[in-house]
Amino acid sequence: MAGLFESFYMGGFECATHKRRDRKQIDVIATTRHDVEAAKDYRLLRDAGVRTVRDGLRWHMIEQGPGVYDWSSFLPMLEASQSAGVQVIWDLCHWGVPADIDIFSDGFVERFAAYAGAAARVIRERSDAVPFYCAVNEISFWAWVGGDVETFHPHRTGHGDELKRQLVRASLAGMRAVKAVDPRARFVQAEPIINIVADRDDPIAIPDAARHTASQFEAWDMIRGDRAEELGGSQEMLDIIGVNFYWNNQWVHGGEKATLGNPYHKPLHVMLRELWERYGRPILITETGAEAGAGAGWLGYVSAEVRQAMRDGVPMEGICLYPVMDYPGWDDERHCHCGLIAIDDDWRERTLREDLAEEIAVQEAGMRAAAMHAELRAPVAQDRIGELQPTR
Repeated sequence: MAGLFESFYMGGFECATHKRRDRKQIDVIATTRHDVEAAKDYRLLRDAGVRTVRDGLRWHMIEQGPGVYDWSSFLPMLEASQSAGVQVIWDLCHWGVPADIDIFSDGFVERFAAYAGAAARVIRERSDAVPFYCAVNEISFWAWVGGDVETFHPHRTGHGDELKRQLVRASLAGMRAVKAVDPRARFVQAEPIINIVADRDDPIAIPDAARHTASQFEAWDMIRGDRAEELGGSQEMLDIIGVNFYWNNQWVHGGEKATLGNPYHKPLHVMLRELWERYGRPILITETGAEAGAGAGWLGYVSAEVRQAMRDGVPMEGICLYPVMDYPGWDDERHCHCGLIAIDDDWRERTLREDLAEEIAVQEAGMRAAAMHAELRAPVAQDRIGELQPTR
């Protein structure tokens, strides 16, 4: 299947670096020893046919002071990806920031832009491949969890809208700084997609449910310049739509989750088609997955929905299992068993989960058939891209 990435099925390494409610600094890459075992982790994914991954730089470790960078936490991972022959979409900020930065200040935007440009320079000097980045991961989620409910840094309430705008400003500045270093750079803007509905017995909740559902588009709209134009967004800044989708992304307003089988559940392929109609950009499932024995079944569901979206003319670029490897729970540090790579209790020994690897192989065959069908519709899709995307 020809596309933007080396493989349609991808793996994402959990790289959260936020400060949680008790102010403890999370560093999942360090806890899982992915920073020292990256070469082994990448090779395991290659063995399963996964040649594209999401991974992260840890800004809070790299920037030692304003404009002072120590790349020692990142370079071994970059070198490991190159030696393993794995393509990486690099997260520049996965919720963690240097301790001396006020996230609401102009300095935050300036510092992030300088750091993003410096990171792009490090990568450009060591690789001729077209680079892919996610500048700021999940702006909408971070704005809510850090600006409205105090769970992540900056631990505020009532500041979600302000934080969202600030993160968009930083993302735009960072992307422009990267482009100044390497004009070939491509960007994945990863956001959760949600669907919130009002119970039929609670019609008064309809406006609130609709407003909350619509909020999922705000960060993308701002980046594209459709909203809050003063932030500097524009058509060319919205590149690849990244979709984060899990079993709990849909719910009844004030009530239960609208999971599979619930009459309020909206099929994923419909949500993907709506995104394509709204933005006209290629779409990548940047996060999806389920724990333990549910992993293969969930991947089968998501794959079937993606195939249907492709048959509907939606240009889908891939599905990223996320997390692709066991990781410690953010709040309780329990061992979460998920993804293609299983790790022992000491976070040392790694093995491939054969059932999930076999499921990927099965799903790839069906995906190739859907891709062939999509190619027959390519003239229609390309017309849409030409209409809505800037010339590159």
